[in-house]
Amino acid sequence: MNTRRKFLQQTALLATGGMLLQKNSFANSLFSAPALPAPGIQLFTLFNEMDIDTAGTLQKVANAGYKNIESAFSKQAGFYGNKPKDFKQLLSNMGMDWRSHHVMGTPIKLPPNYKLPTGPDGKPMSFPVMKNLRDNSQEIIDNVAEAGIGYLVCASINIETGDDIKKSAEVLQRAGEQAKKAGMQFVYHNHATEFNTTDGIVSYDYFTTQISADVLKMELDLGWVFKAGKNPVEIFKKNKGRFPLLHVKDMDAAGNIVPFGTGSYDFKDTFKNVDVAGMKYYFLEQDFPKHPFEDIITATNNFENFKKTL
Repeated sequence: MNTRRKFLQQTALLATGGMLLQKNSFANSLFSAPALPAPGIQLFTLFNEMDIDTAGTLQKVANAGYKNIESAFSKQAGFYGNKPKDFKQLLSNMGMDWRSHHVMGTPIKLPPNYKLPTGPDGKPMSFPVMKNLRDNSQEIIDNVAEAGIGYLVCASINIETGDDIKKSAEVLQRAGEQAKKAGMQFVYHNHATEFNTTDGIVSYDYFTTQISADVLKMELDLGWVFKAGKNPVEIFKKNKGRFPLLHVKDMDAAGNIVPFGTGSYDFKDTFKNVDVAGMKYYFLEQDFPKHPFEDIITATNNFENFKKTL
């Protein structure tokens, strides 16, 4: 028969157990990986396909589970042949959100002996003459601002010499101020070369120290960071909260860009520290995939499995 003493003992045990459960739950929530936004894609992954069939390609992107879109330059006028608000509505109709857009900082200058990838016709791709931030910043910003998206990203800029780096910093400063007035956050996207020392200057460090964080945020391309032999988490810690956007690019041991989860890079530590980065969105990207529609499905499926390991 239960006595008052036994009843009180049992009640105390239950209460203590509940407190332990609450503490464990708190600990788990405290040390668990940050919640991640819905999957995003950089449309440069589908450079040819977007020009051939814009609406059909976007529908396949939506069907693959992508929700957040970052656009890039196109062979067509405007945004893949669309006006800003029309492109935004097209995405919205398919259940996707247009978050950011890539533009060139200076005219494209291909490296010596660089061979352009072949297009669907088997011939080398041709790139259109594009407006750039050095020469057309206000026009570009006014056009993108019509879409009402949050981020304008400089995809690349000239950093071949120390003088180039300093001049490019001036371009980024001006564009950042113009974008801010237009209600957008200006962002810089890196490749591996920004971490090289050129005439005594590391352009990535120069840009982040010479331009204030409110004018210029950064989109860290993780694939190129790993390629450069750098640690993304250390970069996050050095510039806390300055990385609203991330590019998730995987590469194999030979340096070939492959679908996420099929390469050699380990992204786990990086994604456990996205709160330090200040990340809002991430975009899976694969430059010129051989099997674009299959690869974007592979990438997003692998990323969903990857999130379960965090």
